[in-house]
Amino acid sequence: MYLEFERWRVSCPRCEGVHVEHLDWLAKNPRYTQRFAMHVGNLCRDMPNKAVAEMERLHHSTVKDLDKLYMQKQVDRAGLPAPRAIGIDEISIRKGHNYRVIVSDLDRERPIWVGGEGRKEADIDLFFKALGEKKSARIELAAMDMWKPFRNSVMSNAPNARIIYDKFHIMRHLSKALDEVRRSEYKRLSGKDRSYIKGQRYTLLSRRENLSLDGRRALKKLLRANRRLNTAYVLKEAFGQLWGYRTERGARAFFERWKDSLKWQRLQPYRKFAEMIESHWEGIASYCHPDNKVSLGLVEGVNNKIRVLQRRAYGYRDEEYLTLKIVAAFLPPLPRNYNINPLDST
Repeated sequence: MYLEFERWRVSCPRCEGVHVEHLDWLAKNPRYTQRFAMHVGNLCRDMPNKAVAEMERLHHSTVKDLDKLYMQKQVDRAGLPAPRAIGIDEISIRKGHNYRVIVSDLDRERPIWVGGEGRKEADIDLFFKALGEKKSARIELAAMDMWKPFRNSVMSNAPNARIIYDKFHIMRHLSKALDEVRRSEYKRLSGKDRSYIKGQRYTLLSRRENLSLDGRRALKKLLRANRRLNTAYVLKEAFGQLWGYRTERGARAFFERWKDSLKWQRLQPYRKFAEMIESHWEGIASYCHPDNKVSLGLVEGVNNKIRVLQRRAYGYRDEEYLTLKIVAAFLPPLPRNYNINPLDST
């Protein structure tokens, strides 16, 4: 449908520029209405851009522009909150150790900032600069992995924040230690004893409740055949009890008992893991306080959702578009009567 209409053009003697009359029902591009921009933006929340372009008979770049306009309005409407608890993590946007930092609001359960050019301290400082000194001073908790630049930036920019190390990253280190024990046992043994270990990496590293019936049988057979792997597996499963303690004293007593059980076991990767926990104990013990029980799984869930977005689009060349996708994916859709048209459109 083609619609012909007249718009006033006014010459301003003060700035010597020409200004065009603003019409509420037009979007930034006069080739579509704001209702249509809202429609396309809503479709792009659940569908790939290519499918939306084919359905609406649009060029893929037009769909992308409309989607960016829609998501920018979502982000502007939500604003940058003053978080009480934040989660800091990074994502790889392309090969070659090219990272971007993601900061999430753990109470509101959504990412609020994506930026930086790596994992350096200066990259995290950019977030606190955007947040401002007043809002940064209100941060009480900061969950992160045991990456030193993250910790240094939080300590210097948010002095009132208590640092909590993400238990999922810590358990990942323990799983890595278990895998090192598995590889060392595979190299040490031969013949039938080695055959029990071959091809059982996933079985050994997975949680027992996530295994199928055949997987549980294979795990039971493996642990019965190899005493050292059985000990390492039991110690890994037992360490997860640390996160259930509500006082630092109880958590410390449990960790001392767990560390004592490593004696005479010849599990060198586990000894290195225990030394790492010892050197980062303050950030681990903070999680045991009842007031610090925040949803640490959100940080890992954000990363999983970002990977889904990247796979759906086969990667993003436009980094600004990827940033909007990450932040807007956790925001509610705009209401139908929302004015998506910028007030300064000409």
